[in-house]
Amino acid sequence: MARTRVRTRIHPFPSVVALSTGIVLLVGVTACDSETGASSGSGKDGAPVVVATTTWEGAFAKAAGAKDVKVIVPQSVQHAPDYDPKPSDLAAVADADFVLYAPFEPYAKKIKEAAGSDAELVEVGLDNDADKASAEVIRLGELFGTQDNAAKWQKSFKSEYSALQQELKETWPDGKAPEVVAQVYSAWAAKMAGAQVRGTYGPDAVTAAQLSDLTKKKPQFVLDNLHMTTGKVLPDSGAGQVEIVNYPGNDLELMPVYRHAAETLEKALRGAS
Repeated sequence: MARTRVRTRIHPFPSVVALSTGIVLLVGVTACDSETGASSGSGKDGAPVVVATTTWEGAFAKAAGAKDVKVIVPQSVQHAPDYDPKPSDLAAVADADFVLYAPFEPYAKKIKEAAGSDAELVEVGLDNDADKASAEVIRLGELFGTQDNAAKWQKSFKSEYSALQQELKETWPDGKAPEVVAQVYSAWAAKMAGAQVRGTYGPDAVTAAQLSDLTKKKPQFVLDNLHMTTGKVLPDSGAGQVEIVNYPGNDLELMPVYRHAAETLEKALRGAS
């Protein structure tokens, strides 16, 4: 998907003026992809070059069929919106066909503008809810022109997800669906486990009133979000707290996120039996 680019030098904040200027010149020199020899903007096997702000967007892109995916925020950064982009990040964006970001990440548009890129900026709905994730992968596949790959991933995903659901159901304490309170970005894990969600909290800090209300729900478990955790959520409720991981690893694979959540939940559920 090679594109003819007209470089615009937009500098929304002074700290990147010198960096972005140098990067625009650098891109002109390194116009060939070192791995495939393709011209700038042409990904592996003709697939688009995608830059994702985090591994979460990157995994959605890979599932959709993108083969040349670069991630800006390292997987080791626990809270992605706090990340401070580097010059190399600007260089990656300058060469992209698509830049994927989430609305709660404030730096995506600034990165694109500072790099002078004509890449298409794509907002991604980051939600591991099975139905929403599947629909988002299909949407991105249509955008990238990789619909067949996206459809294959969707078929495989649905099959394995159903198997995980069944395995979790078999671990319900006393054969009854567990009652839980979930952080809003961890509700997908409750759904996968077939749990009854008695309340949610976040992404803002839990207030005293919320704490009192959620404690009265008497949940068996609290499904917390590891990436936004503030410690023990309901310390005096007796509820077991389960930390759910939302972000994929550096392999940019979505399915291991579901497997990890299932293993974590299964351990907690068996311990409550």
